[in-house]
Amino acid sequence: MSLFSSNTSFGQSSLFGQSVVGTANSNPMKDFEVSSPPDDSVSCIKFSPGTLPSTFLVAGSWDNNVRCWEVQQNGQTIPKAQQTHAGPVLDVDWSDDGTKVFMASCDKTVKMWDLNSNQAMQVAQHDAPVKTVHWIKAPTYSCVMTGSWDKTLKFWDTRSSSPILSIPLPERVYCADVKYPMAVVGVAGRAIIIYQLDVQPQEFKRMESPLKYQHRCVSIFNDKKTETPIGFALGSIEGRVAIQYASPTNPKDNFTFKCHRSNASSGGVQDIYAVNDISFHPVHGTLSTVGSDGRFSFWDKDARTKLKTSDQFDLPISCCCFNAQGNIFAYASSYDWSKGHEGYEPQKMKPHIFMRSCFDELKPSQKRN
Repeated sequence: MSLFSSNTSFGQSSLFGQSVVGTANSNPMKDFEVSSPPDDSVSCIKFSPGTLPSTFLVAGSWDNNVRCWEVQQNGQTIPKAQQTHAGPVLDVDWSDDGTKVFMASCDKTVKMWDLNSNQAMQVAQHDAPVKTVHWIKAPTYSCVMTGSWDKTLKFWDTRSSSPILSIPLPERVYCADVKYPMAVVGVAGRAIIIYQLDVQPQEFKRMESPLKYQHRCVSIFNDKKTETPIGFALGSIEGRVAIQYASPTNPKDNFTFKCHRSNASSGGVQDIYAVNDISFHPVHGTLSTVGSDGRFSFWDKDARTKLKTSDQFDLPISCCCFNAQGNIFAYASSYDWSKGHEGYEPQKMKPHIFMRSCFDELKPSQKRN
């Protein structure tokens, strides 16, 4: 039984985590800082699956590394190990048993990191940077799904150097998510493709994005009663999220909402920021969004209401995730190049990864529409 059960007050008895490094706005929420964070922008973070007795966090970054920490009950983090690619790491995922981490890189490969032996081996190859990697565990097969800027989606048996299946796509892969038996892939040019993974991966539906601007992140959500995936949230660079059902019973079930925008000033001009990542709470089914505005927000899609917005950080929030029990929310503050090269000051813009106790903050709203 994990120490991280949902009724624990993660970190609240700790003396650690209240010390703020750097300016006051680098940690305005006074959350726990992960020790020895990456040296460059953090592209992805993922907690270990609930099958493990301990809780681990991995992060991939633009310094070409993937780091792993053990997260303790009191909020402290212990750096455990790291692996390196020949280019920036764009995505990570865990195997269902928590023994392996898959790492997708701009070096056009995916590596499988065996945490027990601390060895990494290449398990996938593309002709361009690999943007997404997901482990698929089906009753009859298991494989790694990789999406690349070479306009292909590939499925790999980790014991073979050739893919089991390679699917040509209309454009480069920008975002993807897997929750068996559903996969959703968003490509350049605003196309969305939904796959069924039951017997083998096959296309279920192809659609144009409900958002008018480039999508950046996608996250699948479950039906609350059946606990099976029925739809996804899609975030765009125009401060907007779409809630989309794969087979809506009522077209009105699909909707979009604005987020990560500044309050309009007296001139009526509003700053609009990208939605960098979306994560669904594993217990409550509520969701988090993080953006280039340097804030995270919690939402209840069913009540169509906002639960919480953070204070503003001095850097964009680049990615986020919940642990398996849903009592820890982790997020990374790091430069996302939303203001281009001119907006980058390496000495001031040090990446941070934070964690907060979040179980109660993400409880569904009492308001219902």
